[in-house]
Amino acid sequence: MALNEAIVAQVNNKPADVVEAAGQTTNTQARVSNWDRKILGVPAWIVAIGLFFLGWIFMYADRTILNPIMGELEREFGLTKTQLGLLNSVFFTTYALSQIPAGMLGDAYGRKLVLVPGFIFFGLATAATGLAGSFFMLFLARAAVGIGEGSYYGPQFAISNEAIPVKYRSFGTALINSGMAFGMAIGLMGASYLVYTHNFSWHIPFFVFAVPTILVAIAIMFIVKEDYKPTRGSKSRKDVWTDAIKILKNRNLVLAFFMEFCSLYGFFVLLTWLPYYLQTERGIPGSEIGFISSLIAWMSIPGALLFSVLSDRWGRRAPFAYFMVPIAAVAMVAVVYTTSMTGLVIALVIYGLFGKLAIDPVLLSFVADNTPKENYSTVFGCYNFVGMSSSIIASTLTGLIADHTGSLVPNFYIAAGLLMLGLIAMLFVKETAHQKVS
Repeated sequence: MALNEAIVAQVNNKPADVVEAAGQTTNTQARVSNWDRKILGVPAWIVAIGLFFLGWIFMYADRTILNPIMGELEREFGLTKTQLGLLNSVFFTTYALSQIPAGMLGDAYGRKLVLVPGFIFFGLATAATGLAGSFFMLFLARAAVGIGEGSYYGPQFAISNEAIPVKYRSFGTALINSGMAFGMAIGLMGASYLVYTHNFSWHIPFFVFAVPTILVAIAIMFIVKEDYKPTRGSKSRKDVWTDAIKILKNRNLVLAFFMEFCSLYGFFVLLTWLPYYLQTERGIPGSEIGFISSLIAWMSIPGALLFSVLSDRWGRRAPFAYFMVPIAAVAMVAVVYTTSMTGLVIALVIYGLFGKLAIDPVLLSFVADNTPKENYSTVFGCYNFVGMSSSIIASTLTGLIADHTGSLVPNFYIAAGLLMLGLIAMLFVKETAHQKVS
C-alpha cells in the first residue's frame, strides 16, 4: 500500500518522503532510533557520511591510478590507443553490469551485506592488477575491479539517503561525493608521483592503494549499523521486480537517468583520456599531468558543497542543472580550444566547479526525492547503471576516434554536445518544492 501511494505521489509530483512520513511510520521510527545514536559523541549518520566519504576516495583512486601510467603500459606491452581504452572499458562494463544486481540484492538481503564483501574484493583485485604481466591479465584484473566496485553505489546511497535527514540530503550527499574528487585527485597525483617523480615501476601504485581500500571496508563493516529491514520476508522475487519496473516508469527518474548518462560520458572522456592528451598532444611532462588533471577534482568540492546547500535551502533540484550544465559544456570545449596553459587551467577549474562531480549531489537528491525508501538501492543501482553505460562507450570510442583521426580533440566536442542533450531532457521534468532548510 505504501509503495502504491508513493508511486501515485510521484505521478502527482509529490516527494516520496512526504508520503513516507504519513504512511511508513514504522520504518521512519526505526531509522530515527538507529541513526540518532552517538559514536564517540557524534551522531551515527554523520559518522556514516565520513566512512562513505572514505569509501569514495578509494573507489575513485583505485580506478584512476591506471590513467596517468597508460603511456608506460603502451610502451611495455606495445598497446594501441584502442587497447588502452579497452582496459578502462572492461572496468566500466563490469562495473555497470553489477549495478542493478547489487542494488536489488541490497534491497532484498541488506545493503551492507552486499557492499562490504564487494569492497574487499575490489581491493584485492587492485593488488592483482599490479601483478599483471600481460595485456590479458591486465584486462582480467580490471574486469574484477569493476565487479567489486559495482557493489558500492546502490547500497551505499541507499543507506546514506535513509540516514541523512531530508533537509540536509543534498549537502550530506555532497560531502560523501567529495570523496570522489579526493580519490580522483589522489589517484592521479599518487600514480604520477610514484612512477614519474620517484621512478617506481607502474606496478607499485596498485599495491600502495590496495591496503587502505581493504581497511576502509573493514571499518564500514564494524561501525555502520544498517537499520533497513530487507524485503525478502514480505515480498517475492517477482514483487521486487514489479516494484522496480513501476518506479522506473516515473518520468522524472527516466529523465534524470538520461542526464546522468550524458554527464558521465563527458566526465569519463576527461577522467580516462585527459592525462594522456596533456602528455601526447600538449607536450606536458608526465610529472605534471597528475596535478593538472586533478584540478577538476579539487574544484568540484566547493562547487558541489555550494550548490547542494543552495538546493537544500531552495527545496528544488532541477533549476541547478539548467544553470550548471551549459557552463560545464562550454568549459569542456575550452579545454581543447584554448592553446595557452592559462586557458587550459581556467577551463579545467570551471569544469570542476560546474561539471559532473559538482552536479552529482543535486541529481542524486532529485532521484531520492522521487523514490520510496524501500527501493532506494535498486533505483540508485539502475541510475548508476544507465550513467556508467556511457563510460563503456566513452573509453573505447574515444580511443577509436583518436586512432582514426590522429587526435583526441574531436571527442571533447562530442562530449559537450551530449551534455547539452542532457540539459534538454531535464527541461521536461516536473518538480515541486519539498522541505527546505530554515
